[in-house]
Amino acid sequence: MPLHPQVQAMRAGREASRTPQLYTLSVEQARAADLASIQAAGGTPEHVAEVVDREIDGPGGPLPIRIYRPVPGQTLPVLVYYFGGGWTLGTIDTADAVCRTLANAAGCLVVAAGYRLAPEHRFPAAVHDCHAALAWVAANAAELGADPGRIAVGGDSAGGNLAAAASLLARDQGPELAGQLLVYPNTDYTSNTPSLREGTDPYLFNATSVAWYWENYLASPADGRDPLASPLLAADHTGLPPALVITAEYDPLRDQAEQYAAKLADSGVPTTLTRYDGMIHGFFCMAGDLADGRRAQEQAAAQLRTWFTPTP
Repeated sequence: MPLHPQVQAMRAGREASRTPQLYTLSVEQARAADLASIQAAGGTPEHVAEVVDREIDGPGGPLPIRIYRPVPGQTLPVLVYYFGGGWTLGTIDTADAVCRTLANAAGCLVVAAGYRLAPEHRFPAAVHDCHAALAWVAANAAELGADPGRIAVGGDSAGGNLAAAASLLARDQGPELAGQLLVYPNTDYTSNTPSLREGTDPYLFNATSVAWYWENYLASPADGRDPLASPLLAADHTGLPPALVITAEYDPLRDQAEQYAAKLADSGVPTTLTRYDGMIHGFFCMAGDLADGRRAQEQAAAQLRTWFTPTP
């Protein structure tokens, strides 16, 4: 289908205002513009019962986390959420609206995990930070009021990539996971699919955007073939946690995300794949502007509730 009318209006606004692509800016300028754009499109953040900021020890130093509790005084399952931004942009602030919505709708704790950004800290720094945050949550579940037997990971874009990588590490090193929520994740540095080749719109996230983020993230092209950078290239996907993979029709990353869903399913991993027609990369975090962003968040919350419901 063509671009959704709400997306068409958004794109027209960008064209009229000559909004520059983030890859034309300095990293510092891009970080500021990215935060402002996401907060503007994300809608009014929902109220939750409690929000706590703290730091934990990471492999390279202190890491920020933010803990969202939808209701007080209960032991709850927990989602560890990794923000997007091409491993280069973003903070736990950019995921604030999404984390609040998922906490309320899924009835779970959400822990937004910070990680070191590229190009200052290249691969695999972010991966190891994300796994360290996951391991910390599992080890400190009693303090958090979390159920260590019901932990899931999730993230959007590069955060989805990191969630997939953390799932690979967790399969081999722990903790055991109930699910992985992968929202239009990068999964293959070597990808040369139709959606990537056709993603040339100068006013949307496009193939040049993808290349710019990879260039910032990787120290060398060889690193891009590491399964922790490109989860699709892992030799073995068996034993990974159940997955929900969400994609957008007009997203350069669409095909590689869908290839990853197929790889998981072929490896015996219970996997749900949903493509949102007419949508673009980033729509999941644009629930204030795009109705399908809200719908995708509701789908994610419903899937989390299913994963977190104890089996009789």
